[in-house]
Amino acid sequence: MKAFIALTKPRIIELLLMTTIPVMFLAAQGVPNLKLVVVTCLGGYLSAGGANALNMYIDRDIDALMHRTEQRPLVTGMVSPRECLVFGISLAVVSTLLFGLMVNWLSAALALGALLFYVVGYTMILKRRTSQNIVWGGIAGCMPVFIGWSAVKNEVSWAAVILFLVMFFWTPPHYWPLSMKVKEDYERVGVPMLPVVAGNKVVANQIVVYSWVMVLVSLLLWPLGYVGWFYPVVAVLAGGLWLWEAHALRARARAGLTGPKLKEMRLFHWSITYVSLVFIAVAIDPFLR
Repeated sequence: MKAFIALTKPRIIELLLMTTIPVMFLAAQGVPNLKLVVVTCLGGYLSAGGANALNMYIDRDIDALMHRTEQRPLVTGMVSPRECLVFGISLAVVSTLLFGLMVNWLSAALALGALLFYVVGYTMILKRRTSQNIVWGGIAGCMPVFIGWSAVKNEVSWAAVILFLVMFFWTPPHYWPLSMKVKEDYERVGVPMLPVVAGNKVVANQIVVYSWVMVLVSLLLWPLGYVGWFYPVVAVLAGGLWLWEAHALRARARAGLTGPKLKEMRLFHWSITYVSLVFIAVAIDPFLR
């Protein structure tokens, strides 16, 4: 049971749900129907879990060669490839039907689209072919914003689009520091993550660019009238700390620092805190307007 749960990558799904639930509060301008929240979270977990299981099935050859993935269930033999494939497809089917029958079919279509894009678009096409894999592949991880909004409204609004773009521009500077840390793993298996094909200076410059765009986009909710005073205050403070860390990483990269001195994981860890703070502010803001 532990092995099958591991196939769903629970720690990643925690972050996806962190962007789903607050958006439901914003869409409802208060507390959404709690049964709807539970069903949406369950459907989201099953859908993302199915995508992650199918990702492991496809990547089982390179997972066996990378230190960070060598303990995954398919590599250790706790789960067979056939079991993993059936498990992933079953979760995809169940999650789609759950969304369609108990939430709405728009949310079902968005969840299924995210799953297919992650499995086919990212894992099968982009990941092993281009250094921009995480940029475009990250679209799948942005979809919970649309799913959360559509679950409440049965439509997608500009507020959801803005938060989708925040996550889109957040994903590369979130993941690239980790890629810098485990660059040798990706080199070993021939996956062209940006840190593998470009130097640390180039990657750090890209991180700064994406970081500035992300912070600026996050502030658009305020002038467009979707939030009150609380959200922009949190977004400015959290974004300011993010930019400080991003520029500090670029400075260390430009100085030629490597290994532990590069401290690339500082930004990675802060990125998780950042997205948590921003989306918690999204959920709290309607109560303070």
